[in-house]
This record gives sequence, C-alpha cells and structure tokens, in this order.
Amino acid sequence: MNLSELAIGESATISAFTDQEMSVKLMEMGCLPGESVKLEQVAPLGDPIAITVAGYKLSLRKSEAATVLLTK
Repeated sequence: MNLSELAIGESATISAFTDQEMSVKLMEMGCLPGESVKLEQVAPLGDPIAITVAGYKLSLRKSEAATVLLTK
C-alpha cells in the first residue's frame, strides 16, 4: 500500500520509498521509515493531500505520496 491509497482519517507506518530522489526530499520533511502518518484531507480534485507526520502537517502531491510505501 502507498500513501496515496490511504482513506481520510486512516493511519499507517512508513516502511520504504520507491523513488530515491523523492525520498531525500520527504525525509528532510520528517517522513522517515518507522514514522506514523495520517491522511487528514484531500483537495476537491484529489490533489494535493494533507497529512500529519512526526507532529507536522504537510501537503503533498498525489504523485509524491505514491512513492511512500506503508504498512498497517
């Protein structure tokens, strides 16, 4: 499962990334393997999405979120 597939209000744990370049950007923002992430909101047209991770609220494009692999 990846981050773009979560339902609003659903939480999961970051396990890995599929894109090396994007993983650096996301890890700098606190999206580290082992961190819990929760989907807070989805924009009306589906992009971007708002998440909470490591106590911070972040907004990501769906394409960015699709590179984050999760475990429940």
